[in-house]
Amino acid sequence: MVTPRLKEKYLQEIVPGLRQKFQYKSVMQVPKVEKICINKGIGAAVADKKLIEVGVEELTTISGQKAVSTKSKKDISNFKLRNDQAIGAKVTLRGNRMYEFMDRLMNVALPRVRDFKGVNDKGFDGRGNYTLGVKEQIIFPEISIDKVTKINGMDITFVTTASTDEESYELLKAFGMPFVTKN
Repeated sequence: MVTPRLKEKYLQEIVPGLRQKFQYKSVMQVPKVEKICINKGIGAAVADKKLIEVGVEELTTISGQKAVSTKSKKDISNFKLRNDQAIGAKVTLRGNRMYEFMDRLMNVALPRVRDFKGVNDKGFDGRGNYTLGVKEQIIFPEISIDKVTKINGMDITFVTTASTDEESYELLKAFGMPFVTKN
């Protein structure tokens, strides 16, 4: 089995670099990416049930792992939404699939965004996790533009073991996350 490129980079370059920068006493203190969660809300699925199947299929294609549909937790009459009705899709990546997805996202998909200047560095939650919103699923080369009926966005969350936003920022920057450069 081949080790993903970013996993090797993490073990050989990122761990020693972060350990030196933050003066960690142990290798186990160095933050790491635990998982990547990809969520896709499909609000139009209230009217058309087929959109959920399409959304799950697209997320499965993008991530390389079977996605599942998400269901509503309560009734909201203004949106014609019923409890336990499918309204989105999600997938959680760990291990080698996570590193491969991260590699594809940073080196292939994000540069395909129109007028791309970098991702916003304000997506940190205060506990070392980072969430990134993608407006179009067609930035991923796995998605055939001809088959897309509706352009949907998605949220991609990087869950890390970092305790602060600064540590998480440095970890993701070391992986190659193209943050917006501050002038």
